[in-house]
Amino acid sequence: MSAFALTAAFMLVEAGVGWWSKSLALVADAGHMLADAAALALAIIAQRIATQSRTRARTYGYRRAEVLAAFANGIALAVTAIWIVFEALDRWAAPPAINAGAMTATAVLGLLVNLASAAMLSAGSHGHNVNTRAALAHVLSDALGSVGATLAGVLILTRGWVRADAVISVVIAVLILFGGYRLVRDTSRVLMEGSPVEIDLAHVEETLLGVPGVVAFHDLHVWSISDGFDVLTVHVVIDRGFHGIDVVSAVAKRLDERHGMKHVTIQPEPVHDDRLVSIRKKPADAAG
Repeated sequence: MSAFALTAAFMLVEAGVGWWSKSLALVADAGHMLADAAALALAIIAQRIATQSRTRARTYGYRRAEVLAAFANGIALAVTAIWIVFEALDRWAAPPAINAGAMTATAVLGLLVNLASAAMLSAGSHGHNVNTRAALAHVLSDALGSVGATLAGVLILTRGWVRADAVISVVIAVLILFGGYRLVRDTSRVLMEGSPVEIDLAHVEETLLGVPGVVAFHDLHVWSISDGFDVLTVHVVIDRGFHGIDVVSAVAKRLDERHGMKHVTIQPEPVHDDRLVSIRKKPADAAG
């Protein structure tokens, strides 16, 4: 909450000074700080929503609220970046007079604010969820934007190169766009129920076939509900002479030990189906 208040307050200062001094780099950095403030606000709101109890209509609860908020942040970053680029092109063609002194001083203060906000987020108790990590990434990239705005101010003061403001603005826009792309990419993977990047399905398949009593498997699905909440479902074919409950218990234990997967659903099936037994020869093709 402190990081949000600090970022939002200075964002207004930076935007005001940017318009007054006619510095697009400052306005761009303020736009980036606006995205940071939005990221922090959404992180706070989403964390509270995510803690709500599950219901019959939402059996996983509201855990994906954080993912949806991070996805919205990514889209907002991309839109901001595109606006900055178009404005920079106009200013390259007709650069306005810029109050470089006010621009430089404000950019330096912005850098200090970003570093202070980053320190608050890093020390926070919720630093391990996807939304707060996204907000921290925004603040750190915005610190680079403040460095760029400072550099543009110095170039205008020392060299008189007014177009440095437009050039640095495009650099800041690229930073913003890259951050937005990463957020959209990572959250889209979760929303589309892709397999978690930290889990190697080939190793999961080896784990399944390495459990005594498992001769084959099929319909293997692995996805994430939210950051740190991975889910697996699979049908395992039980060899003759093994008890299904014992094998299922062993599979669940092995998946937890080797892959840290605690939310698993395992369906045992008898070995008499020849089609299922043949799957044992090609485990990589068995994932459904």
